[in-house]
Amino acid sequence: MITKLSNLFIFSPLEQFEVTSLLSFNAPILGHISLTLTNLALYSLLILFLILGLHYMGNNETKLLPSKWSISLESLFSSINSMVREQIGTSNEIYLPFIYSLFCFVLFANLLGNVPYSFVITTSAIVCLGLSFTIFIGVTLLGLSIHKLNFFSFFVPSGCPLILVPMLSLIEFVSYVSRSVSLGVRLFANLVAGHSLVKILSTFLYKLFSSSILMFIITLLPFTIFITLTGLELAVSVIQTYVFCLLVSSYLKDAIELH
Repeated sequence: MITKLSNLFIFSPLEQFEVTSLLSFNAPILGHISLTLTNLALYSLLILFLILGLHYMGNNETKLLPSKWSISLESLFSSINSMVREQIGTSNEIYLPFIYSLFCFVLFANLLGNVPYSFVITTSAIVCLGLSFTIFIGVTLLGLSIHKLNFFSFFVPSGCPLILVPMLSLIEFVSYVSRSVSLGVRLFANLVAGHSLVKILSTFLYKLFSSSILMFIITLLPFTIFITLTGLELAVSVIQTYVFCLLVSSYLKDAIELH
């Protein structure tokens, strides 16, 4: 068994996005079995336990008055429910549990990444693209199951001249397939850019603070700007989660109604 505790922390702007092994176990069973716990798996499990724990704390079935956790979760659920109603329609609330679960996962992953020296699983390309490809395939299968072959009429613009149908259909198809990449890349790129900037600025400010007393006093002004940027990064974590789930809802609507 090999433990790598040093990989729990980051020391460079790009190192915070690397998937590294924290714990490995080699067992001579059935030939050779190697089990590895990475920082990606560790933080994924941590996010799962955080979501389950907060929802357990927000359980209000045995209490007369709602707790703060319960009110917060109900407000979150109400906001997501409104988004699903506006995007997909009141008759398609069957997809609300999926959107709600997706929102909670991405939101907690983004917010947890704002903790210093932590790992952000949504800055991993494999996670973001894995989510987007999985959602794209699921939405496409949903559209095919509802509309059968009529689903392919989605790629033919209404009122299009017959001579332009092949070219425009190809453009619509490429645009549709690009959703599988753009959905994940949008989330990945915004978070990577923000966290890289925060890491670079924090390292630079630390060196200025530790250089001399005069520089310590001078650096107080840019430090206040850095605090503002940190707050902005928290807002970006929430906004990107909302945009991600909003786009997924619109894709579901397109598959259901062929708009």
